[in-house]
Amino acid sequence: MKILNHHNYPSRRSAVVARNMVASSQPLAVQAGLKMYHKGGNAVDAALATAITLTLVEPTGCGLGSDAFAIVWDGTQLHGLNASGRSPSNWSYERFIKRGGIPFRGWDSVTVPGAVGGWAEVSRKFGKLPFETLFEVAVKYAYEGFPVSPVIADLWSRGGAELKNQPGFAQNFLQKGKAPNAGEVYTNPALAKTYERIAETKGRAFYEGNLAERIEDFALQHDAALRISDLANFKPDWCGTLSNDFDHFDLHEIPPNGQGIAALIALGILKHTPIRDLRADDPMAFHLQIEAMKLALRDTEHYVADLDYMTSITSSHLLSDDYHLERANLIDPKKATDFEVGAPKVGGTVYLSTADENGMMVSFIQSNYAGFGSGVCVPETGIHLQNRGAGFSMDPESPNIVGPSKKPFHTIIPAFLMKGSDPLMSFGVMGGPMQAQGHLQMALRTQLWKQDPQMAIDAPRWRVTSGREVACESSMDPNIVKSLADMEHKITLEAPDNAFGFGGAQLILRMENGLYMGGSESRKDGYVGGI
Repeated sequence: MKILNHHNYPSRRSAVVARNMVASSQPLAVQAGLKMYHKGGNAVDAALATAITLTLVEPTGCGLGSDAFAIVWDGTQLHGLNASGRSPSNWSYERFIKRGGIPFRGWDSVTVPGAVGGWAEVSRKFGKLPFETLFEVAVKYAYEGFPVSPVIADLWSRGGAELKNQPGFAQNFLQKGKAPNAGEVYTNPALAKTYERIAETKGRAFYEGNLAERIEDFALQHDAALRISDLANFKPDWCGTLSNDFDHFDLHEIPPNGQGIAALIALGILKHTPIRDLRADDPMAFHLQIEAMKLALRDTEHYVADLDYMTSITSSHLLSDDYHLERANLIDPKKATDFEVGAPKVGGTVYLSTADENGMMVSFIQSNYAGFGSGVCVPETGIHLQNRGAGFSMDPESPNIVGPSKKPFHTIIPAFLMKGSDPLMSFGVMGGPMQAQGHLQMALRTQLWKQDPQMAIDAPRWRVTSGREVACESSMDPNIVKSLADMEHKITLEAPDNAFGFGGAQLILRMENGLYMGGSESRKDGYVGGI
């Protein structure tokens, strides 16, 4: 495949080519991953060291109380991991009726965190280095401190203003009475000790040991539902992937309870449109993608839930080619249509990708959900907990209705492209409802329009919100914006540095000579490194 390597869009960086690669949203975390290569580790070791370090250096997007998902190409086969946790066993619909609904923050939004168990499972199955080795960089930075990077400092300040009164938050994240400034050194020795305990027990202490006891004790103090029994029952699931093809490539996503199926539906719809005849920045190309995505998100929001509860409409129904043709026929080529898309909330997540010279590639994502998650921090542990419970529905007719021991609808999704039986690209675009939309845009820009990974990342993005409303980056060509408005899209322009609104992308493309070409998000503190 010939790759376009001249930039059409403003950029602060070029694509990177190397034999071993790590791409992530924080440079210090990337260096932790690269260090694993120097120690003889593989792409899984690099991915996990990066993910672990991110829970310290980018706490606005992830933490030890996060969930995680991964797609791993082991050199011969693709594997999908769902490390998302369930709701506490004593949650009920009636509980939240009494509370006036599911809160977005606080203890009543906390579900079982799956990231730590996911790390241990991926390391056990595919890692080369000892599990303890993966924590070395994070432990060092937690004890000795690390300089906070600029974008994260800004998000930290915003999160601190909102969450300062949540249990344990100020003690953990506002250590001097305020959020750290960019360049200021932040230490967290309590988190360092927690890392050490997790490392030496291969994660067990988090789910059934002294760390689990501390989590339960703090929950009891605040009349919260989470118990050690909920933590002890957590098990990561090797769930495989779902896929859909478009010409020469197949897009792979994790099955529900996540929203990855939305990208597959949209891609399937676009197969039945004239998008192949259009240039990347043709207004009609934008129009078709937006309309396909609106249809896909409408179905995803209505039908996707914990797989055990998707009984009437299944993934195979949603991925039927006949159904995609039927949906494509609803698209008016001349104007936008209101398909009654919902308005999902903006989220907080980290995504990373790694690849090594032996052919292993990893697409990995972990998340608090919203920035800093629930805001709840367990004292003297450095653990802050996600707010994934807010992803449940209070609609009694929804398969995603809140209930006990149930996985909520999830926004975080890793992605992977295959070309027949060969790996093509490990990638993701963190950022709440932007993720499936970003996957579609990255797949088409790199494969249909042959843009290199950095060019695809730097291109102005769009994000459907509700009805005919579409948010576009203000850096988008005014002629494209006008054309979309003429087609009755309701356009809102947002600043390009809105990394959560338009996502944070990391792409690693496998080249025909076996080397890798990577790009990293220019809207964040992103960095792609190689050796």
